[in-house]
Amino acid sequence: MDTLFTKTSVPRAYFTLAMPVVISMIASMIYNLVDTFFISQTQNPNIVAGVTVCTPLFSIMLAIGDVFGLGGSALVSKMLGSKQHESASQVSRICFYAAIVIGILTAGILLLFEAPILTAFGASSGIRPFASAFYRIMAIGGPLIIVSLVPSNLIRTEGLARESMIGSVAGLVVTILLDPLLIFGFHLYAAGAALATVIGYLVTDLILCAYVIKRCRVISLSWHIKKSTLAFAGAILVIGIPASMTNLMQAFGTALLNNFLVRYGAAQVAAFGIATKIYMIVMLVMVGFAFGAQPLVGYNYGAHNQKRFRQIVNFDLLVEVVFSVIFAVILMLLAPFIVRLFMTQKTIVTAGVLLLRALLSTTPFIGAILVFTTVFQSTGKALGAFLLAISRQGVIFAIVIYVAHMLWGYLGVVWAQPLADVLTCLLGFVIYRQDFRRMK
Repeated sequence: MDTLFTKTSVPRAYFTLAMPVVISMIASMIYNLVDTFFISQTQNPNIVAGVTVCTPLFSIMLAIGDVFGLGGSALVSKMLGSKQHESASQVSRICFYAAIVIGILTAGILLLFEAPILTAFGASSGIRPFASAFYRIMAIGGPLIIVSLVPSNLIRTEGLARESMIGSVAGLVVTILLDPLLIFGFHLYAAGAALATVIGYLVTDLILCAYVIKRCRVISLSWHIKKSTLAFAGAILVIGIPASMTNLMQAFGTALLNNFLVRYGAAQVAAFGIATKIYMIVMLVMVGFAFGAQPLVGYNYGAHNQKRFRQIVNFDLLVEVVFSVIFAVILMLLAPFIVRLFMTQKTIVTAGVLLLRALLSTTPFIGAILVFTTVFQSTGKALGAFLLAISRQGVIFAIVIYVAHMLWGYLGVVWAQPLADVLTCLLGFVIYRQDFRRMK
Protein backbone atom coordinates (compact mmCIF):
# COMPACT_ATOMS: atom_id res chain seq x y z
CA MET A 1 0.00 0.00 0.00
CA ASP A 2 2.76 2.49 0.96
CA THR A 3 4.60 1.90 -2.33
CA LEU A 4 1.52 2.74 -4.39
CA PHE A 5 0.78 5.91 -2.44
CA THR A 6 4.32 7.27 -2.08
CA LYS A 7 6.70 5.82 -4.69
CA THR A 8 4.75 4.77 -7.79
CA SER A 9 4.73 7.41 -10.55
CA VAL A 10 1.85 9.87 -10.23
CA PRO A 11 0.07 8.88 -13.49
CA ARG A 12 0.30 5.17 -12.69
CA ALA A 13 -0.80 5.56 -9.06
CA TYR A 14 -3.58 7.92 -10.16
CA PHE A 15 -5.04 5.55 -12.73
CA THR A 16 -4.55 2.49 -10.49
CA LEU A 17 -6.80 4.07 -7.87
CA ALA A 18 -9.10 6.06 -10.14
CA MET A 19 -9.90 3.63 -12.97
CA PRO A 20 -11.82 1.11 -10.82
CA VAL A 21 -13.92 4.01 -9.53
CA VAL A 22 -14.41 5.26 -13.09
CA ILE A 23 -15.51 1.77 -14.17
CA SER A 24 -18.00 1.73 -11.29
CA MET A 25 -19.28 5.09 -12.45
CA ILE A 26 -19.58 3.85 -16.04
CA ALA A 27 -21.61 0.91 -14.78
CA SER A 28 -23.77 3.37 -12.85
CA MET A 29 -24.12 5.43 -16.03
CA ILE A 30 -25.24 2.38 -17.99
CA TYR A 31 -27.80 1.63 -15.28
CA ASN A 32 -29.11 5.21 -15.39
CA LEU A 33 -29.50 5.05 -19.15
CA VAL A 34 -31.07 1.58 -19.14
CA ASP A 35 -33.43 2.51 -16.30
CA THR A 36 -34.54 5.68 -18.12
CA PHE A 37 -34.83 3.75 -21.39
CA PHE A 38 -37.17 1.14 -19.90
CA ILE A 39 -39.30 3.76 -18.16
CA SER A 40 -39.41 5.80 -21.39
CA GLN A 41 -40.68 2.79 -23.36
CA THR A 42 -44.03 3.28 -21.67
CA GLN A 43 -44.18 6.44 -23.87
CA ASN A 44 -46.04 8.04 -20.97
CA PRO A 45 -44.52 11.45 -20.08
CA ASN A 46 -46.24 11.38 -16.67
CA ILE A 47 -44.44 8.17 -15.64
CA VAL A 48 -41.08 9.53 -16.84
CA ALA A 49 -41.73 12.83 -15.09
CA GLY A 50 -42.84 11.01 -11.90
CA VAL A 51 -39.52 9.18 -11.67
CA THR A 52 -37.61 12.34 -12.63
CA VAL A 53 -39.06 14.46 -9.81
CA CYS A 54 -37.85 11.82 -7.33
CA THR A 55 -34.24 12.28 -8.41
CA PRO A 56 -33.59 14.56 -5.39
CA LEU A 57 -34.60 11.70 -3.09
CA PHE A 58 -31.69 9.60 -4.29
CA SER A 59 -29.36 12.59 -3.96
CA ILE A 60 -30.48 13.09 -0.34
CA MET A 61 -29.64 9.47 0.49
CA LEU A 62 -26.24 9.75 -1.16
CA ALA A 63 -25.61 12.95 0.77
CA ILE A 64 -26.32 11.26 4.10
CA GLY A 65 -24.10 8.31 3.17
CA ASP A 66 -21.34 10.70 2.10
CA VAL A 67 -21.19 12.18 5.61
CA PHE A 68 -19.71 8.89 6.80
CA GLY A 69 -18.32 7.51 3.52
CA LEU A 70 -16.40 10.56 2.28
CA GLY A 71 -15.92 12.08 5.73
CA GLY A 72 -14.56 8.82 7.08
CA SER A 73 -12.37 7.99 4.09
CA ALA A 74 -10.80 11.48 4.04
CA LEU A 75 -9.93 11.21 7.74
CA VAL A 76 -8.71 7.61 7.40
CA SER A 77 -6.49 8.52 4.41
CA LYS A 78 -4.71 11.20 6.42
CA MET A 79 -4.37 8.84 9.42
CA LEU A 80 -2.85 6.11 7.25
CA GLY A 81 -0.41 8.66 5.81
CA SER A 82 0.72 9.53 9.34
CA LYS A 83 0.72 5.82 10.44
CA GLN A 84 -2.19 6.09 12.92
CA HIS A 85 -3.58 2.66 12.05
CA GLU A 86 -5.54 1.94 15.24
CA SER A 87 -7.26 5.30 15.11
CA ALA A 88 -8.11 4.73 11.45
CA SER A 89 -9.69 1.39 12.34
CA GLN A 90 -11.81 3.00 15.05
CA VAL A 91 -12.97 5.71 12.64
CA SER A 92 -14.12 3.08 10.13
CA ARG A 93 -16.23 1.34 12.79
CA ILE A 94 -17.87 4.58 13.91
CA CYS A 95 -18.76 5.42 10.30
CA PHE A 96 -20.33 2.05 9.55
CA TYR A 97 -22.63 1.80 12.54
CA ALA A 98 -23.54 5.49 12.51
CA ALA A 99 -24.64 5.07 8.88
CA ILE A 100 -26.92 2.16 9.84
CA VAL A 101 -28.64 4.12 12.61
CA ILE A 102 -29.02 7.32 10.58
CA GLY A 103 -30.23 5.31 7.56
CA ILE A 104 -33.10 3.77 9.54
CA LEU A 105 -34.08 7.16 10.99
CA THR A 106 -34.00 8.70 7.51
CA ALA A 107 -36.34 6.04 6.11
CA GLY A 108 -38.85 6.72 8.86
CA ILE A 109 -38.77 10.49 8.31
CA LEU A 110 -39.13 10.16 4.53
CA LEU A 111 -42.19 7.92 4.86
CA LEU A 112 -43.78 10.15 7.51
CA PHE A 113 -43.46 13.32 5.42
CA GLU A 114 -44.04 11.86 1.96
CA ALA A 115 -46.75 14.34 0.85
CA PRO A 116 -44.92 17.62 1.62
CA ILE A 117 -41.62 16.26 0.32
CA LEU A 118 -43.13 15.26 -3.04
CA THR A 119 -44.76 18.68 -3.29
CA ALA A 120 -41.38 20.31 -2.66
CA PHE A 121 -39.87 18.10 -5.40
CA GLY A 122 -42.37 19.55 -7.89
CA ALA A 123 -44.78 16.60 -8.21
CA SER A 124 -47.94 17.95 -9.85
CA SER A 125 -51.28 16.12 -9.60
CA GLY A 126 -50.82 14.35 -12.94
CA ILE A 127 -47.49 12.76 -12.06
CA ARG A 128 -47.94 12.33 -8.29
CA PRO A 129 -49.27 8.71 -8.36
CA PHE A 130 -46.19 7.53 -10.27
CA ALA A 131 -43.83 9.63 -8.15
CA SER A 132 -45.38 8.28 -4.96
CA ALA A 133 -45.00 4.65 -6.06
CA PHE A 134 -41.31 5.18 -6.78
CA TYR A 135 -40.74 7.29 -3.66
CA ARG A 136 -42.12 4.82 -1.08
CA ILE A 137 -39.99 1.87 -2.15
CA MET A 138 -36.86 4.01 -2.37
CA ALA A 139 -37.55 5.40 1.11
CA ILE A 140 -37.93 1.90 2.59
CA GLY A 141 -34.66 0.83 0.94
CA GLY A 142 -32.91 4.02 2.00
CA PRO A 143 -30.75 2.41 4.74
CA LEU A 144 -29.21 0.03 2.17
CA ILE A 145 -28.29 2.93 -0.12
CA ILE A 146 -26.89 5.07 2.71
CA VAL A 147 -24.78 2.28 4.24
CA SER A 148 -23.26 1.30 0.85
CA LEU A 149 -21.33 4.59 0.70
CA VAL A 150 -19.26 3.67 3.77
CA PRO A 151 -17.45 0.43 2.80
CA SER A 152 -17.19 1.47 -0.87
CA ASN A 153 -15.20 4.58 0.10
CA LEU A 154 -13.29 3.21 3.09
CA ILE A 155 -11.77 0.16 1.43
CA ARG A 156 -10.23 2.39 -1.25
CA THR A 157 -8.08 4.01 1.46
CA GLU A 158 -6.27 0.66 1.70
CA GLY A 159 -5.78 0.56 -2.08
CA LEU A 160 -8.67 -1.85 -2.66
CA ALA A 161 -10.21 0.21 -5.46
CA ARG A 162 -10.81 -2.89 -7.60
CA GLU A 163 -12.78 -4.57 -4.83
CA SER A 164 -14.87 -1.44 -4.35
CA MET A 165 -15.59 -1.50 -8.08
CA ILE A 166 -16.63 -5.16 -8.04
CA GLY A 167 -19.15 -4.58 -5.26
CA SER A 168 -20.67 -1.55 -6.95
CA VAL A 169 -20.81 -3.08 -10.43
CA ALA A 170 -22.33 -6.35 -9.18
CA GLY A 171 -25.22 -4.47 -7.60
CA LEU A 172 -25.78 -2.43 -10.75
CA VAL A 173 -25.82 -5.54 -12.95
CA VAL A 174 -28.48 -7.09 -10.72
CA THR A 175 -30.52 -3.86 -10.96
CA ILE A 176 -30.26 -3.77 -14.77
CA LEU A 177 -31.36 -7.40 -15.05
CA LEU A 178 -34.32 -6.86 -12.73
CA ASP A 179 -35.49 -3.60 -14.35
CA PRO A 180 -37.39 -5.04 -17.37
CA LEU A 181 -38.73 -7.93 -15.31
CA LEU A 182 -40.19 -5.73 -12.57
CA ILE A 183 -41.21 -2.77 -14.76
CA PHE A 184 -42.92 -4.73 -17.55
CA GLY A 185 -43.05 -8.38 -16.46
CA PHE A 186 -44.82 -7.61 -13.19
CA HIS A 187 -46.33 -4.33 -14.51
CA LEU A 188 -44.91 -2.33 -11.59
CA TYR A 189 -43.60 0.49 -13.82
CA ALA A 190 -42.15 3.26 -11.57
CA ALA A 191 -42.35 1.05 -8.46
CA GLY A 192 -40.52 -1.71 -10.33
CA ALA A 193 -37.62 0.60 -11.16
CA ALA A 194 -37.32 1.54 -7.48
CA LEU A 195 -37.51 -2.07 -6.26
CA ALA A 196 -34.79 -3.16 -8.71
CA THR A 197 -32.55 -0.37 -7.40
CA VAL A 198 -33.04 -1.35 -3.76
CA ILE A 199 -32.31 -5.04 -4.43
CA GLY A 200 -29.16 -4.05 -6.33
CA TYR A 201 -27.91 -2.04 -3.35
CA LEU A 202 -28.55 -5.01 -1.04
CA VAL A 203 -26.23 -7.11 -3.23
CA THR A 204 -23.60 -4.34 -3.21
CA ASP A 205 -23.69 -4.06 0.60
CA LEU A 206 -23.23 -7.79 1.09
CA ILE A 207 -20.24 -7.98 -1.27
CA LEU A 208 -18.50 -4.89 0.13
CA CYS A 209 -18.92 -6.03 3.73
CA ALA A 210 -17.45 -9.42 2.78
CA TYR A 211 -14.39 -7.66 1.31
CA VAL A 212 -13.93 -5.59 4.47
CA ILE A 213 -13.94 -8.76 6.60
CA LYS A 214 -11.65 -10.80 4.34
CA ARG A 215 -9.25 -8.31 2.74
CA CYS A 216 -8.87 -5.19 4.87
CA ARG A 217 -6.04 -4.87 7.41
CA VAL A 218 -7.14 -1.60 9.01
CA ILE A 219 -10.79 -0.99 8.03
CA SER A 220 -13.07 -2.97 10.32
CA LEU A 221 -16.75 -3.76 10.95
CA SER A 222 -16.12 -4.85 14.55
CA TRP A 223 -18.66 -3.79 17.16
CA HIS A 224 -15.87 -2.84 19.55
CA ILE A 225 -15.58 0.97 19.61
CA LYS A 226 -13.46 2.60 22.32
CA LYS A 227 -15.21 5.41 24.16
CA SER A 228 -12.10 7.54 23.88
CA THR A 229 -12.29 7.40 20.07
CA LEU A 230 -15.81 8.83 19.91
CA ALA A 231 -14.08 12.21 19.73
CA PHE A 232 -13.29 11.25 16.14
CA ALA A 233 -17.00 11.57 15.37
CA GLY A 234 -16.60 15.34 15.38
CA ALA A 235 -13.70 15.15 12.93
CA ILE A 236 -15.75 12.88 10.65
CA LEU A 237 -18.64 15.34 10.65
CA VAL A 238 -16.40 18.37 10.06
CA ILE A 239 -15.22 16.77 6.79
CA GLY A 240 -18.31 14.69 6.00
CA ILE A 241 -21.00 17.35 6.27
CA PRO A 242 -19.41 19.68 3.69
CA ALA A 243 -18.87 16.61 1.47
CA SER A 244 -22.51 15.60 1.81
CA MET A 245 -23.70 19.10 0.97
CA THR A 246 -22.81 18.49 -2.68
CA ASN A 247 -25.52 15.85 -2.99
CA LEU A 248 -27.95 17.79 -0.81
CA MET A 249 -27.53 20.79 -3.04
CA GLN A 250 -27.94 18.54 -6.06
CA ALA A 251 -31.29 17.48 -4.61
CA PHE A 252 -32.16 21.11 -3.98
CA GLY A 253 -31.04 22.24 -7.44
CA THR A 254 -32.93 19.44 -9.22
CA ALA A 255 -36.11 20.12 -7.23
CA LEU A 256 -35.80 23.85 -7.94
CA LEU A 257 -35.28 23.25 -11.66
CA ASN A 258 -38.23 20.82 -11.73
CA ASN A 259 -40.43 23.48 -10.13
CA PHE A 260 -39.49 25.96 -12.86
CA LEU A 261 -39.83 23.44 -15.71
CA VAL A 262 -43.20 22.05 -14.56
CA ARG A 263 -44.69 25.47 -15.38
CA TYR A 264 -44.03 24.65 -19.02
CA GLY A 265 -45.63 21.17 -18.86
CA ALA A 266 -44.81 17.53 -18.00
CA ALA A 267 -43.05 17.15 -21.36
CA GLN A 268 -40.36 19.63 -20.25
CA VAL A 269 -39.79 17.73 -17.00
CA ALA A 270 -39.56 14.45 -18.92
CA ALA A 271 -37.09 16.05 -21.35
CA PHE A 272 -34.98 17.22 -18.42
CA GLY A 273 -34.98 13.70 -16.96
CA ILE A 274 -33.71 12.23 -20.24
CA ALA A 275 -31.14 15.00 -20.79
CA THR A 276 -29.82 14.60 -17.26
CA LYS A 277 -29.27 10.87 -17.65
CA ILE A 278 -27.33 11.39 -20.90
CA TYR A 279 -25.37 14.26 -19.35
CA MET A 280 -24.36 11.92 -16.55
CA ILE A 281 -22.31 9.92 -19.07
CA VAL A 282 -19.65 12.61 -18.80
CA MET A 283 -20.36 13.65 -15.23
CA LEU A 284 -20.05 10.21 -13.62
CA VAL A 285 -16.70 9.51 -15.28
CA MET A 286 -15.43 12.90 -14.11
CA VAL A 287 -16.64 12.14 -10.58
CA GLY A 288 -14.90 8.76 -10.79
CA PHE A 289 -11.54 10.33 -11.62
CA ALA A 290 -11.86 13.00 -8.93
CA PHE A 291 -12.98 10.75 -6.10
CA GLY A 292 -10.76 7.87 -7.22
CA ALA A 293 -7.75 10.12 -6.64
CA GLN A 294 -8.97 11.29 -3.24
CA PRO A 295 -7.13 8.65 -1.14
CA LEU A 296 -3.91 9.50 -2.99
CA VAL A 297 -4.35 13.21 -2.28
CA GLY A 298 -5.21 12.68 1.40
CA TYR A 299 -2.38 10.20 2.03
CA ASN A 300 0.34 12.46 0.63
CA TYR A 301 -1.05 15.52 2.37
CA GLY A 302 -1.06 13.58 5.66
CA ALA A 303 2.51 12.45 4.98
CA HIS A 304 3.53 16.10 4.29
CA ASN A 305 4.81 15.17 0.84
CA GLN A 306 3.99 18.56 -0.66
CA LYS A 307 5.75 18.09 -3.99
CA ARG A 308 3.87 14.87 -4.77
CA PHE A 309 0.64 16.43 -3.49
CA ARG A 310 0.89 19.25 -6.04
CA GLN A 311 1.81 16.84 -8.85
CA ILE A 312 -1.29 14.78 -8.12
CA VAL A 313 -3.61 17.82 -8.07
CA ASN A 314 -2.18 19.19 -11.34
CA PHE A 315 -2.46 15.80 -13.06
CA ASP A 316 -6.04 15.43 -11.79
CA LEU A 317 -6.98 18.81 -13.28
CA LEU A 318 -5.40 17.87 -16.63
CA VAL A 319 -7.30 14.57 -16.85
CA GLU A 320 -10.63 16.15 -15.89
CA VAL A 321 -10.46 19.02 -18.38
CA VAL A 322 -9.18 17.00 -21.37
CA PHE A 323 -11.71 14.21 -20.86
CA SER A 324 -14.65 16.58 -20.39
CA VAL A 325 -13.91 18.61 -23.52
CA ILE A 326 -13.57 15.57 -25.80
CA PHE A 327 -16.66 13.71 -24.63
CA ALA A 328 -18.86 16.78 -24.22
CA VAL A 329 -18.26 17.70 -27.88
CA ILE A 330 -19.11 14.15 -29.00
CA LEU A 331 -22.36 14.08 -27.02
CA MET A 332 -23.36 17.55 -28.24
CA LEU A 333 -23.06 16.38 -31.84
CA LEU A 334 -25.01 13.18 -31.19
CA ALA A 335 -27.63 14.81 -28.94
CA PRO A 336 -30.64 14.62 -31.34
CA PHE A 337 -30.03 10.96 -32.14
CA ILE A 338 -29.49 9.94 -28.50
CA VAL A 339 -32.57 11.75 -27.15
CA ARG A 340 -34.77 10.08 -29.81
CA LEU A 341 -33.67 6.68 -28.52
CA PHE A 342 -35.65 7.40 -25.35
CA MET A 343 -38.75 9.20 -26.60
CA THR A 344 -39.84 10.24 -30.09
CA GLN A 345 -42.30 13.01 -29.25
CA LYS A 346 -41.07 16.11 -31.09
CA THR A 347 -41.63 18.48 -28.14
CA ILE A 348 -39.61 16.28 -25.79
CA VAL A 349 -36.80 15.72 -28.33
CA THR A 350 -36.43 19.45 -29.04
CA ALA A 351 -36.40 20.37 -25.35
CA GLY A 352 -34.09 17.48 -24.44
CA VAL A 353 -31.48 18.42 -27.06
CA LEU A 354 -31.42 22.06 -25.91
CA LEU A 355 -31.13 21.10 -22.22
CA LEU A 356 -28.44 18.50 -22.90
CA ARG A 357 -26.25 20.84 -24.94
CA ALA A 358 -26.58 23.59 -22.35
CA LEU A 359 -25.55 21.26 -19.52
CA LEU A 360 -22.57 19.88 -21.49
CA SER A 361 -21.26 23.33 -22.40
CA THR A 362 -19.55 23.90 -19.03
CA THR A 363 -18.24 20.40 -18.19
CA PRO A 364 -14.56 21.55 -18.12
CA PHE A 365 -15.50 24.01 -15.36
CA ILE A 366 -17.27 21.20 -13.48
CA GLY A 367 -14.13 19.06 -13.76
CA ALA A 368 -12.12 21.77 -12.03
CA ILE A 369 -14.83 22.15 -9.37
CA LEU A 370 -14.66 18.41 -8.64
CA VAL A 371 -10.87 18.54 -8.23
CA PHE A 372 -11.02 21.54 -5.90
CA THR A 373 -13.82 19.91 -3.89
CA THR A 374 -12.03 16.58 -3.39
CA VAL A 375 -8.77 18.35 -2.49
CA PHE A 376 -10.55 20.41 0.18
CA GLN A 377 -12.21 17.27 1.56
CA SER A 378 -9.02 15.18 1.53
CA THR A 379 -6.98 17.85 3.31
CA GLY A 380 -9.58 18.74 5.92
CA LYS A 381 -10.27 22.22 4.50
CA ALA A 382 -13.86 22.13 5.69
CA LEU A 383 -14.72 25.74 4.89
CA GLY A 384 -13.58 25.52 1.26
CA ALA A 385 -15.39 22.20 0.77
CA PHE A 386 -18.55 23.65 2.34
CA LEU A 387 -18.53 26.81 0.21
CA LEU A 388 -18.16 24.87 -3.03
CA ALA A 389 -20.77 22.33 -1.96
CA ILE A 390 -23.47 24.93 -1.31
CA SER A 391 -22.68 26.99 -4.41
CA ARG A 392 -22.94 25.13 -7.74
CA GLN A 393 -26.46 23.73 -7.29
CA GLY A 394 -27.32 25.69 -4.17
CA VAL A 395 -26.87 29.37 -3.37
CA ILE A 396 -25.31 30.50 -6.66
CA PHE A 397 -27.68 28.36 -8.74
CA ALA A 398 -30.76 29.63 -6.88
CA ILE A 399 -29.79 33.26 -7.44
CA VAL A 400 -28.92 32.67 -11.10
CA ILE A 401 -32.10 30.73 -11.99
CA TYR A 402 -34.42 33.32 -10.42
CA VAL A 403 -32.66 36.23 -12.13
CA ALA A 404 -32.26 34.40 -15.48
CA HIS A 405 -35.91 33.30 -15.51
CA MET A 406 -37.01 36.86 -14.83
CA LEU A 407 -34.88 38.18 -17.69
CA TRP A 408 -35.16 35.45 -20.33
CA GLY A 409 -38.01 33.13 -19.29
CA TYR A 410 -37.63 29.49 -20.36
CA LEU A 411 -34.16 30.00 -21.88
CA GLY A 412 -33.06 31.53 -18.59
CA VAL A 413 -34.06 28.30 -16.82
CA VAL A 414 -32.15 26.22 -19.39
CA TRP A 415 -28.91 28.21 -19.08
CA ALA A 416 -29.03 28.82 -15.32
CA GLN A 417 -26.92 25.75 -14.42
CA PRO A 418 -24.10 26.48 -16.91
CA LEU A 419 -23.85 30.05 -15.60
CA ALA A 420 -23.72 28.76 -12.03
CA ASP A 421 -20.97 26.29 -13.04
CA VAL A 422 -18.68 29.06 -14.30
CA LEU A 423 -19.19 31.21 -11.21
CA THR A 424 -18.59 28.27 -8.84
CA CYS A 425 -15.39 27.32 -10.66
CA LEU A 426 -14.03 30.83 -10.20
CA LEU A 427 -14.89 30.65 -6.50
CA GLY A 428 -13.11 27.30 -6.16
CA PHE A 429 -9.97 28.60 -7.87
CA VAL A 430 -9.79 31.62 -5.55
CA ILE A 431 -10.20 29.45 -2.41
CA TYR A 432 -7.62 26.92 -3.64
CA ARG A 433 -5.03 29.62 -4.28
CA GLN A 434 -5.73 31.14 -0.88
CA ASP A 435 -5.47 27.85 1.05
CA PHE A 436 -2.42 26.37 -0.68
CA ARG A 437 -0.38 29.37 -1.87
CA ARG A 438 2.02 29.00 1.09
CA MET A 439 2.88 25.39 0.21
CA LYS A 440 6.35 25.37 -1.37
